[in-house]
Amino acid sequence: MIYDYKVTTGTGEELNLVDFKGKVILIVNTATGCGFTPQYEPIEKMYRDCHDCGLEILDIPCNQFGGQAPGTDEEIHDFCTLHYNTTFPQMKKADVNGENELPLYTYLKSEKGFEGFGEHPYKALLEKMFSEADPDWDKKPDIKWNFTKFVVDREGNVAARFEPTADMAEVEACVKALL
Repeated sequence: MIYDYKVTTGTGEELNLVDFKGKVILIVNTATGCGFTPQYEPIEKMYRDCHDCGLEILDIPCNQFGGQAPGTDEEIHDFCTLHYNTTFPQMKKADVNGENELPLYTYLKSEKGFEGFGEHPYKALLEKMFSEADPDWDKKPDIKWNFTKFVVDREGNVAARFEPTADMAEVEACVKALL
């Protein structure tokens, strides 16, 4: 269950997810230099609109995709607050795939695997890039790119996975339906 996991905040404190019991949680791996980075804006708006109703956001910067999250945790935090006025907490930069992945991500991927990119201008580009690297890429639950989102319901169940290509209005609708 999601409440069995812990993450480290950008300031180095341990955050036990059981503290979010009864809340809806949006977990997203982020990057400051990605084509999807502007998603910080609707994520922040959702946080401001829904936090008082029970939404929590776990922003987990990750540098595994194109080196698009360079810098220290403090530099990433400064970038996000300066450019997107983010107020939700950021976690320590971490891996979401591979031998050093956060155990939280091992769990999330086991609950909701990859189901495709849907319709998006970047779909063909992403599919081509991944298929050249691994012909079975689409059958693996790995996180494919920055800004993959998981939504966890108030009971701690992983309710949905949204790829970075998903429309943010769909993500918001899912979150609001669970609040």
